[in-house]
Amino acid sequence: MTVRSGPPGSLLNLDPARPPGAPTDAATLVLLRDGVDGLEVFCVERNRQSRFMGGALVFPGGKVDAADWDQAWRPLLRAPHPRLWGVADDEGLSWALALAACRESLEEAAILPVIGSLSHAGALALRETLTQGTAALRDALVSRGLSIDLGSLVPFARWVTPEAETRRFDARFFMLRTPEGQHGAHDARETMASFWATPQEVLARWEDRSVQLAPPTHRILQLLSHHGAVDAALAAGGQMRLDSICPVLVDYDGTLALALPGDPDHPQAERVIAGHTRYVLRDEQWRPEDKRR
Repeated sequence: MTVRSGPPGSLLNLDPARPPGAPTDAATLVLLRDGVDGLEVFCVERNRQSRFMGGALVFPGGKVDAADWDQAWRPLLRAPHPRLWGVADDEGLSWALALAACRESLEEAAILPVIGSLSHAGALALRETLTQGTAALRDALVSRGLSIDLGSLVPFARWVTPEAETRRFDARFFMLRTPEGQHGAHDARETMASFWATPQEVLARWEDRSVQLAPPTHRILQLLSHHGAVDAALAAGGQMRLDSICPVLVDYDGTLALALPGDPDHPQAERVIAGHTRYVLRDEQWRPEDKRR
């Protein structure tokens, strides 16, 4: 069964009969800043040719690469935030996840948290260097007297792709106050557009169907919409539960739904995240709802 998850041209391959594959570790960085109208978030539009969520608005992120585990990075890294996802650190997993989030942010948004001074132009130059490999990036950081500030990333959520999906990711989400002087820019390869906006503005665009949002992105934007400043969002994010949220695909109301923990159709009875307990496929869009009693 192939299920359309949003506007034509973007598909999720959901098949409840498919044996579930093991999810790949991934990391996502939610970039925040204080704007004229309040809290703003940086969004990028995925390349419409992408096999996974093509054309969707997302936060910069991607899978953990083998190079993110390389011990050669350690002298150039400030230790990550001590908060973990419910388990003891597995041979540096927290370091690899935080570094992956920073690397993906540099690749897709030209934003990198560093100890030292890094301008927008400097971030663009480092992104270009990264195309030559991580060793080249390390050399560039050393030559500039910079190190990556993993400790500035605040862990706040963990979403696992449903078992029915072809490509599965165990994605850990971090929040970051965007460094001063770095404005952000998409890479025109994996991402085709980018912008800063308030969560309310992005949600309004989703409501009028001008953009597509995956359920995790939609839920995070909903939670951010309750905060008017970065300080408040970071403080709230630091208190959120880090248990995994793995939606379960169910038949419902003549269509399909993705049930979250705490939903009557999810095997986990306890809620992990605030808001509606399921996303229901309505007119090619996953809509937040609660199960009708």
